[in-house]
Order: sequence, then structure tokens, then C-alpha cells
Amino acid sequence: MENENKLEGRHSVLEAFRAGKLVEKLYVLKGCQDGPVLNILREAKRANTMVDFVSKERLDHMSESGKHQGVVAILSAFHYSTIEDMFELAKERGEDPFFFLLDGIEDPHNLGAIIRTANLAGAHGVIIPKRRAVGLTATVVKASAGAIHYTPVAKVTNLTATMEELKERGMWFACADMDGEVMYRQNLRGSIGLVIGNEGAGVSRLVKEHCDYVASIPMSGDIDSLNASVAAGVLAFEVVRQRGFAKE
Repeated sequence: MENENKLEGRHSVLEAFRAGKLVEKLYVLKGCQDGPVLNILREAKRANTMVDFVSKERLDHMSESGKHQGVVAILSAFHYSTIEDMFELAKERGEDPFFFLLDGIEDPHNLGAIIRTANLAGAHGVIIPKRRAVGLTATVVKASAGAIHYTPVAKVTNLTATMEELKERGMWFACADMDGEVMYRQNLRGSIGLVIGNEGAGVSRLVKEHCDYVASIPMSGDIDSLNASVAAGVLAFEVVRQRGFAKE
């Protein structure tokens, strides 16, 4: 595990919660239910922080001080924005909203690269889920190559519920999937959300069912899939082309 905004020990972690620090994830020794740990768990629940109960061996591996006392917390390296911030940015630019929605991206380098791509493609923001996905760690911030400072990133509890809310605001959704229709044949103009799936499993069934289009990237090589961040880039710039923003 990388050393990025990591806190170890009960006092440090509890004070981080009480000080209002944004904790991306909390690791707690499996079976530990004493008073101080229960206090931390109550704070984590109040903050809607994801908690992972793990073995002592896992915590020992994470720990650099050797004094984790059964708890390790990972703090966010960057402040999150809201979806309203994204709509406001689109309004300021006089453009139809263009968002990236990421369904379970777990590699911080991929998330950073996708945020960078979103910025370069003129997208107004990136939406990620709270669970089963990487958050804004220091590695993500670094991999974004500065794009994180200009591209809003919002974290939501339920991706499909968010998609339904955005549909009510006029957005359409296209997900990347090799079984879909070739992207060049699809209308990706207007208010669009581009959905990119997990590095291994792709877009989940439920999220795919909430998409209006399933877009595939034509490929002629000997392997059958692209890296998630590369696929995001290819599809994003097809959106750019269809919007007419591409340079002649």
C-alpha cells in the first residue's frame, strides 16, 4: 500500500473524523469491538465512510509505524466537487453538459488518467461511486497531471440513482462495451454522460441497463479490450468530434 495521506492509530484517526477531515476509507481489525474502536466506527458511519474489516496481517502490512492499534485511515488528497458544480461549469461555457461516469475504476493511475482525458476533451466533470472504487488519493492527483485542479470530481452513493436524476435533467448516457454498436454510428451529441466500467469486469449489468446507448470501439488487433483510461479517451474524442469542437 502506498504512503499517501495515511493515518495510523486510534487517537489520530478519531481526531481526523472529529476535525472534519475527509476519510476515503477506514481499515479496522476484524473482530475488534472495544470502546475506542466503536467510537471511530460511529464517526465513520456519521461521515458515510467506507469501512473494511481486515486481518491483523493486512494491517501490519499497511502500517509503517508498527503502531496501528487496529485502525488505519486513508484521507482524501483533494476536495470533491458536486454535480451542481459541473452543471454550472457547462452553463458558464455555454455548452451542453458532458460528464464522465466511472463504474468501479480501482486503479488510481487509471482514474488520474481519465480525469486528465476528461479535462482535455472539454468534459465538465467526473462522477465516481463511493464504494468499490478508488477515490482521490495522492496517486490519482499526481496521475491527473494537474487536471484535477480544473475538472470537478463528485462522489455519489448510488451511480444508477444518479443517472436517473440526471436523465430528468435531460442527459443521455452511453457506456463503453465491446458488444455494443460501433461508436461512429451513434448520436453522441447533446447532453451526454460517458460511462466507463471497471478495468476487468467492465460496466456492471445494472448500470448498463440504465444507459441509452452501448458503444463499442472498432478494433482489429489480436486482443479484445483496451485499458479503461484508453477506452475513455477514444470514446471521449468521438464525442468531441461529433460536437464539432475538433480542430480542422
